[in-house]
Amino acid sequence: MLIDSHCHLDRIDLTPYDGNFKNFVVATQEQQISSMLCISIDWESYPAMYRLVEPFDHIPVTVGVHPNVQDGHDPSVAELVELGRDAKVIGIGETGLDYFRSEGDLQWQHQRFRNHIRAAKLINKPLIVHTREAADDTIRILQEEGADAVGGVIHCFTEDWAMAEKALALNFYISFSGIVTFKNAQQIQETAQKVPTDRFLIETDSPYLAPVPFRGKHNYPLYVRYVAEFIAQLRDTSVEQIAEQSTLNFQSLFYNR
Repeated sequence: MLIDSHCHLDRIDLTPYDGNFKNFVVATQEQQISSMLCISIDWESYPAMYRLVEPFDHIPVTVGVHPNVQDGHDPSVAELVELGRDAKVIGIGETGLDYFRSEGDLQWQHQRFRNHIRAAKLINKPLIVHTREAADDTIRILQEEGADAVGGVIHCFTEDWAMAEKALALNFYISFSGIVTFKNAQQIQETAQKVPTDRFLIETDSPYLAPVPFRGKHNYPLYVRYVAEFIAQLRDTSVEQIAEQSTLNFQSLFYNR
């Protein structure tokens, strides 16, 4: 059984499933996807996202606002805590820093990140962290805010082993997406080889970043198998072992608290 630890199910193309979300869910279960963590991106879309997956017990959610979202409500710590206390919510985010898409004075992004960390600590739920071209500030803010108290995951990891080591020291897991299968992803592949067995996750980030051989196409949670297979090759083990260990790691991070 496989778990997709990071996907955006309210944004996937359901055309292959006759536009029916339930058909899609059944198809994933038939392909041994035991759970999919549906990640929040913005405040306005959250209610509809929640309603979409609410009937399915094996699809938990997170609550948060992506660092690149500028048009929309920026929730306070109290607002994040209020929604985050829901039993179906198992994490806070995705949050973090992104200097690739956002420019200028980004103190607003820093403050949003800090608010998410503070909310996570108040309700003891892990953080889902997005970081792009902002590794140093991401680690610094996690340290300053004492994020190691709750830990979390650096999702869709795109940095180097040095950054991964700092995140691991802060009680974070490292999650690999389809990017790890790309030919130009040597430093990510190196990290995937080095991350401790009990500290990695796998994800799709659907509908984005489809793995080889679907690169450039619409991504689906079903494709998490390709990520697992590639990491199994990198770590010289079986895909069954990667599936089992990543599932154990997911349970440890999000449920064994």
